[in-house]
Amino acid sequence: MDRALRWYRSTFGHALVGAVLLWAALPPCDLGPLAWAAPVWWVVLLRRDRLVGRRPYRTLGLVGFGFWLAALHWLRLPHWATSFGWVALSAYFACYLPGFVALGRVAVHRLRVSVIVAAPVVWTGLELARAHLLTGFTMASLGHTQHRWIQLIQVSDLVGAYGVSFLVMFAAACVARMLPVAAWPPAAVATPGPARTPWWRRVTWWPAIPLVVVVGAALVYGYARTSGPVPQAEARIALIQGSIDIELKSDPAMRDVIQQHYLDLSRQAIREYGGHGAVDLVVWPETMFRESLVEYDADALVLPGWLRPEFFARLERASAQSRAAVARLADELRTSLLLGIDTEYYSRQGPRFFNSAAMIGVSGEVVGRYDKMHLVMFGEYVPWADRFPVLQRFTPLSVSLTPGVEPRAFEVSTLRIAPNICYESVLPHLLRRQIRALADAGREPHVLVNLTNDGWFWGSSELDMHLICGVFRAVENRKPFLIAANTGFSAWIDADGRIRAQGPRRATGTILAEVGRDPRRSLYLAYGDGFSGACLVACGGFALVGLRRRVPSG
Repeated sequence: MDRALRWYRSTFGHALVGAVLLWAALPPCDLGPLAWAAPVWWVVLLRRDRLVGRRPYRTLGLVGFGFWLAALHWLRLPHWATSFGWVALSAYFACYLPGFVALGRVAVHRLRVSVIVAAPVVWTGLELARAHLLTGFTMASLGHTQHRWIQLIQVSDLVGAYGVSFLVMFAAACVARMLPVAAWPPAAVATPGPARTPWWRRVTWWPAIPLVVVVGAALVYGYARTSGPVPQAEARIALIQGSIDIELKSDPAMRDVIQQHYLDLSRQAIREYGGHGAVDLVVWPETMFRESLVEYDADALVLPGWLRPEFFARLERASAQSRAAVARLADELRTSLLLGIDTEYYSRQGPRFFNSAAMIGVSGEVVGRYDKMHLVMFGEYVPWADRFPVLQRFTPLSVSLTPGVEPRAFEVSTLRIAPNICYESVLPHLLRRQIRALADAGREPHVLVNLTNDGWFWGSSELDMHLICGVFRAVENRKPFLIAANTGFSAWIDADGRIRAQGPRRATGTILAEVGRDPRRSLYLAYGDGFSGACLVACGGFALVGLRRRVPSG
């Protein structure tokens, strides 16, 4: 019994129980209510006079490393080389748990900040840091565990998804503040003496008041924001979800098979949803139109081994062929198209390659294209490969892509839609910045459309985590969020964050999204990350105080 009690009260015991509960609250288990209990175990560590163990922060880091290895296990699936990235990214994220405890203890013990303030402030600030450092990553955030609680997540239109994480951590901190801090060492418990006070008499009940008030206020706000009329449908958009394993996509011999696969699904969708003219737009996922779109400038750099006339004649033929291919598809389906496509662009600086969303009009013309602006390191480009081309050879990437320079919005019926591609939906500040740029140009979109290819991940929990990001982007910006995903999850998410329709896991399907503009305004869209930024500034202040002396473990 004493040994079990010693383990229970150890730094490792608290860190591990919290990590297991949070892992279970996330996909694939998706047991969201557990997230309210998970941080309690970590906040107790903030309150203790000292942390137990010779190297408690190293212990916290090891537990964090194990948590992230389990939560992001799907990073090893695309290619054997991505296992190195899986381990490296998990090691980096492992720093956040000891960082949370260290900064929280500085606030609580050095600056005498109440733990019910310090814990949510530090956690929220660190989540914002994680969204920006090393290109940014927000999957598996604490607030994401509550994606099904529609009324609670409405605070996202005030301060972003960080507000939901703040709420959950605030509630956990209130509970941790109510509990008596365990005595240490355990021998003190076994010392003979008067009968111990019952546990319920040692509970501090006052933190229940701010807990109920703050969470209750968030729910009242959520109910008020979701009680309005449903926007009227102004456009009917068909989302096409094929199921093509990533190895097949990379096989050039499978190009025609993939193309036919998506064409058949598109024909089926148009028949099912009312025939030609009844669908305003058909959307294919990222890179699923397998012929590249070729474009060039009149002063493009001539590649070595070519004479200028022959080089430009070749470019002209390739460009005409690529445009003819998308025109044939538009003629076949008799509707506008938004296609995930590779773009080859030849300019004065030489050839550049883009991951694009091309808008094709009913008559087959290329109306415009959006080039993905935020690329995935080692997934779409190799750092410094432009200066040291040999680096490219050590990766499965044949070329590094070039980031796009501006967002785009396209007209569909009476609406404007703005595409984003793949993991751009993971970063709230990125989509907000794109929408603001379009609004400043007088072209604010009414609907957001994400084109993604999650066939890399073989139906794993990555699909669920990626979908959850779309839920929060919809609420933050008060715009319907549509997803066309190869292998899933395609989805129609309304501006309240409700998933109105969802495709299957690693199987084919189509969705008809009937969307309209939402009249509600979003403070987050207007003012951005001021709240979470203030939390991050506070973390910086706590860090400066902590650096004056060793971070308190005892």
